[in-house]
Amino acid sequence: MSTLPARAERRCHNAVNPLHSCLFFSPDLGAEMGKLGLDDPSAVYFATRAAAFGAVGAGTVTATFYNFNPALVARHVPAVWSVATPEQVIEARWRAADATLRRVLGEEAIASAEMAEAARLALRATEACTPYARPLYAAHAELPVPDEPHLAFWHAATLLREHRGDAHLAALLAVGLDPLESLVSHTATGKGMAIGWILASRGWRRADWEAGSERLRERGLLAAGEELALTDAGTALRAEVEEATDRMDRAPYGHLGAEGWSGSPSWGAASSSPRPRRARSRPRRPGADSRWAGAPAHRAGLRGRGSGRVRPGHATGAPATRQNAAWGPDPNERARSLHSQYEKASR
Repeated sequence: MSTLPARAERRCHNAVNPLHSCLFFSPDLGAEMGKLGLDDPSAVYFATRAAAFGAVGAGTVTATFYNFNPALVARHVPAVWSVATPEQVIEARWRAADATLRRVLGEEAIASAEMAEAARLALRATEACTPYARPLYAAHAELPVPDEPHLAFWHAATLLREHRGDAHLAALLAVGLDPLESLVSHTATGKGMAIGWILASRGWRRADWEAGSERLRERGLLAAGEELALTDAGTALRAEVEEATDRMDRAPYGHLGAEGWSGSPSWGAASSSPRPRRARSRPRRPGADSRWAGAPAHRAGLRGRGSGRVRPGHATGAPATRQNAAWGPDPNERARSLHSQYEKASR
């Protein structure tokens, strides 16, 4: 029986996931993928996250990413692999992660003992991850662990994120929430992404959104009226999804033991820096031979606000037409803001 306190796995996830997710909002990712010939934001995202699978088709990406319009996926996959191979994308992703973390955290944090300890703990947690029915986790678990602590930490954060994410999709399916219903109900909690961003980045039309909303109303999960608000039944269903996700994500943090998981705030501390600085050296390619013993062999301004009520006309926001433009004038401030808002929304 697990000795973890309530929501310990969610606390650990909230501390570590921003380290993984900040890459997808970084100008460094757009720059590196642009060098390969990929400059459409959707193409960059699909290629970056799916490359661990190899040169898969649209069906695999649609199934494992879950909430994207299949037509949007098919527009870019498998065509992206004719522009850049999965191996090239993975190497570019490492370079982008290295550049982003060095700039946002600073060289002192990168070289710190806390960073090395955070990487050790996060990799230790991944020892208890399992690949069964977790395709995105399983694919990334086959990648070699980098030698550099900050990249090893980022890799472990990615494994933990995908392990939980795969479980979350199983929880959504178990309660009968399809991709659009999942997006609508999450936004209605006040913690989801803004409607305008979802429609643009996930490839859905307003009519699709309204149809998904109506299905939820017919099930008694979404309140009638102009405001997007869950009923008591809808609130309970979303809570059930999160609790099921927590249960399926418990093993990695139980494996750490009390000392490991209770120290999880230090994982976040290792990835926080009050004075971010630019990288001073070129990133080194991660080696295939890992020095991390015990490693497994094998998303600012995006979230709805308020108390679970979102007015469709007010939940605006759309991705920039190019990856770099999404960050604005100060990418370091953007990263800190994203991390802060993620933590607030996830409590």
